[in-house]
Amino acid sequence: MGRGKFKGKPTGHRHFSTPEELLAGSSARPRTFKKEEAEVEQQQEEESEEEVEDETEKRKGIQGLIEIENPNLVKQKNMKAGDADVGKTTELSRREREEIEKQKAHERYMRLQEQGKTEQARKDLERLALIRQQRAEAAKKREQEKAAKELKKAETHK
Repeated sequence: MGRGKFKGKPTGHRHFSTPEELLAGSSARPRTFKKEEAEVEQQQEEESEEEVEDETEKRKGIQGLIEIENPNLVKQKNMKAGDADVGKTTELSRREREEIEKQKAHERYMRLQEQGKTEQARKDLERLALIRQQRAEAAKKREQEKAAKELKKAETHK
């Protein structure tokens, strides 16, 4: 014969108490336990009333039930190079300092690039001058060809 879903110990079957036994068992508690339970409930009610008064912001999930203070939890600080103060750099982490230095170096490089003082800017300007010269030569050549065509047309019409 099958015992069902729950298999008990090999020594015997599972025992379930009836609702009558449960009701009878609840009144069989010792009186001292009932007194302690009542005191604990009163303390909890008083504490919950104080918490409701003190707590102004609403918390999600179990955050309202448990107070958590994690000293290792660091809020992330995103900072741009322009916003950073040189005096405050001692308070920043190594990564933040490196990021700020990197941004400042990039800004310096871009300023020099605009002024044409970097090697790359010089090469770009040389290339640009060469391209302008080639375009000017090509335009002259087109003008000469156009003038030659017009001259040729004028001769054939005569």
